[in-house]
Amino acid sequence: MKFLGNVLAVIVGLFVFSILSILVMFGFIGIIASSAGDSEVKVKENTVLHLNLNGRTLVERTTEDNLDLGFLGNPFGGDSNAGLVNLKKAIEEAKTNDNIKGIYLNTGLIIAGQANLLELREVLEDFKSSGKFIIAYDEALSEGGYYLASVADEVYMNPIGGVDFNGFASEGIFLKGFFEKVGIKPEVFRVGEFKSAVEPYILDKMSPENRLQTQFFLDDINTNALMDIAESRGIAFDSLKKINNLMLVRKPADAVTYGLMTELLYEDQVHSKLKEKLGLEEDDDISRINATDLASSAKSKNITSSNRIAVIIAEGEIVSGKAAGVISSEKFAAEIRKARKNESIKAIVLRVNSPGGSVVASEVIWREMAEAKKVKPVIVSMGEVAASGGYYIAAPADTIVAQPNTITGSIGIFGLMFNVQELLNDKLGITTDVVTTGELSDFMNAGRSLTEVERMIIQSSVEDGYETFISRVAEGRGMSIEAVKEVASGRVWTGNQAKERGLVDVLGGLDTAIEIAAGKINAGDDYRVVYYPEVKPWFQMIMEDLGENVKVGFLKRELKENYPLYQQVEKLKNYQGIQVRMPQDITIK
Repeated sequence: MKFLGNVLAVIVGLFVFSILSILVMFGFIGIIASSAGDSEVKVKENTVLHLNLNGRTLVERTTEDNLDLGFLGNPFGGDSNAGLVNLKKAIEEAKTNDNIKGIYLNTGLIIAGQANLLELREVLEDFKSSGKFIIAYDEALSEGGYYLASVADEVYMNPIGGVDFNGFASEGIFLKGFFEKVGIKPEVFRVGEFKSAVEPYILDKMSPENRLQTQFFLDDINTNALMDIAESRGIAFDSLKKINNLMLVRKPADAVTYGLMTELLYEDQVHSKLKEKLGLEEDDDISRINATDLASSAKSKNITSSNRIAVIIAEGEIVSGKAAGVISSEKFAAEIRKARKNESIKAIVLRVNSPGGSVVASEVIWREMAEAKKVKPVIVSMGEVAASGGYYIAAPADTIVAQPNTITGSIGIFGLMFNVQELLNDKLGITTDVVTTGELSDFMNAGRSLTEVERMIIQSSVEDGYETFISRVAEGRGMSIEAVKEVASGRVWTGNQAKERGLVDVLGGLDTAIEIAAGKINAGDDYRVVYYPEVKPWFQMIMEDLGENVKVGFLKRELKENYPLYQQVEKLKNYQGIQVRMPQDITIK
């Protein structure tokens, strides 16, 4: 009865939570939305741009009116997002706005990939050329949080805070033992010794090939981060590398001793530092503005220009159809087609942040990219990851731009299905029977083992898909088939390593790609950037995804540290069939 009571309590609690969430949102949406549109944002004199990224997830783009709900927090339990495009716009405005005197930066436990952190860091570095200050403060910093904070002129931390500075690690979840216990047998088909996306389902640890490639790109990413930090903090690279390798920063005072921090201070003391820079008295209030408000006050560049560059943001897994929150083939093919046919759009920049996905969906998007290239310049900007299917859709571009620490490549293909016969027959006592009209009418029936004929057909399809992928890259990059195969086999590279091997043309961020596009159309500085797909207002997005947000928040609270395992199992739904996907879900921490 206690178990039943707990189950009922959870169900009732979830129902009440859902209803309260709806009431809260309806109660405050009108107030917040109306107050946001009442008047134009004005920047006061002697103002500081406050960038609070602690605990926020850095994504490519958010809605322009992505408001901070303040005391409401996030009623759905999900992570609040910060848009890279939006942040860059605010920082660029702060650089030239005379009323903005500096930036107060909180990076803390920011959730972001290294390439996006680098792109944001570069904009902050450029901001410093204005002569204005950046002061960073946090109670605790992750490795990524410190990497971003280190760009500041002064970096402060709470006296009993902490900083994670011991190098990067990439850990995978392996489900082989789980499948053996429940009676599920994965059926795997792949090409290339490095195409290890299926390893979590057939092994209990990394293969030697996967360990080799992971170590190779992880070392390069770590080296890039240390070089940037060493330059910003004025520390010799070899010394910083030793500090990092041996985790010599083990208590707050060590961070000051080794030069990572300027000083250990409480937040009110840091505020006093800010007041000194602003010429304020101790009892004066600091005038602050957030990125959303400052970005909204910035005037769009060359709004009447006839030279328009379309930036299409492609973020997430690649799937077929019209699904939201991913790179759905039908939706993104339509966006590229629309930009191709729009005469006011002179060039296209595809911003890719994807680990890949469906080979068919990737081919659909590739086709539209290839068609667009026939009539106007097409440039690709790679974000945190543009690998496997993410590289597939990038291949037709005139120019491919990536950050030195972008994860890319993984030119390979695999097929995966699951035989659940043991689970059904032996574990659950369920049996099936079938009547067919042909020898292969129940092709790939998950309730039995595959026949040799079925395996031959699937393996042949995978190999054909691999040859198609190779040919797409060879055609787009102007390389021979043999040259592509030398850097393929599913192997992952950093942007640095990919450039050395001809898979990337230029190192840089989205701004670099836009500048290249402008050069292709001889626009000089006379161009306007327009972003696609259209981003919906924040309250519309919240209400449309209310049920999913409530579900995610509930599962995170209940599963806690087991939530990533749940996510891994959920992804299996999209893994059926032939895939061009990353060798593993790479999380660097």
